[in-house]
Amino acid sequence: MATKKSPAKKKVATKVVKKAPAKKAIKKVVAKKAPAKKVVKKVVKKPVAKKAVVKKASVKKVAVKKPATKKPIKKVAVKKPAAKKASPKKVAKKPVKKPATKALKVDQYGLESDDEFYGLYFAKSTDEGLVEVKPCTFSLMYWWKGLLGYPDMIEISRDSNTAMLQFESTFGGGDSGETELTEQDTLEIDHIIEVDEEEKLVSLYSYVPIPVPDKLIAALGLAILNINPETRYGSLEICPTTNEEGEDEHFLRYRIATYLRGVKSGKVEAIESMITNGSEFFGIALDAMCVDKSIKKWLLS
Repeated sequence: MATKKSPAKKKVATKVVKKAPAKKAIKKVVAKKAPAKKVVKKVVKKPVAKKAVVKKASVKKVAVKKPATKKPIKKVAVKKPAAKKASPKKVAKKPVKKPATKALKVDQYGLESDDEFYGLYFAKSTDEGLVEVKPCTFSLMYWWKGLLGYPDMIEISRDSNTAMLQFESTFGGGDSGETELTEQDTLEIDHIIEVDEEEKLVSLYSYVPIPVPDKLIAALGLAILNINPETRYGSLEICPTTNEEGEDEHFLRYRIATYLRGVKSGKVEAIESMITNGSEFFGIALDAMCVDKSIKKWLLS
């Protein structure tokens, strides 16, 4: 503050120097003229307050250097997350221990403890005594007897590894006017359902019980080749057999199957779905075959 206003003081000092060249006298005279300083102070007071703010601002600029000391702190802090990365490794080790948990228990049929039939034993009373009913056979039996209410006609082998159910149904055409077979055009269909407990496989075979005439085998084979790609579910085939008289015969049948292996719940529903959808697609295939009038005549004979 005093340095900027120093030119005014120098003018006063020069007048004194002419009267008394001695340096000591100059110091004494300057000390006596203290009132002049008071006048200067009064005039300078207002600018002093404003310039003091400027100095404070300059002090703040010096304080800016402090963040420079914080930068090394941030660098040190970056190292800490690197140390935290070691913790996920510990978490990753925990899932490895999960496979060490106890495996599901398995019963006498190979069913795991979370299966709907786990640990259950079923038996059927026959003329030869009790016969064991294994899970797939029981599922078929429940559908046939429990849901449909039909009498028990399922034949079970002695070792209970295979079973078979035979029944008949009547097929009728549609009433939309767009089908080859109408409601008046009906035919009997034979059905066989086979169960393989070792494979956990249930198969449905639906037959037209009338043998295929030899003259129609070629035409029927061509119709099957055209229709099978469109059936989407199951397949048509010509099944050769030998009758009681030793003669070769051919039958038209529709075959479909479903695996129950790995089905924990809903085995009965799986069998029901297979038979319901299979019957629908077989009916569609029969109607498509009747575009050939000779095949329609044979089916309705």
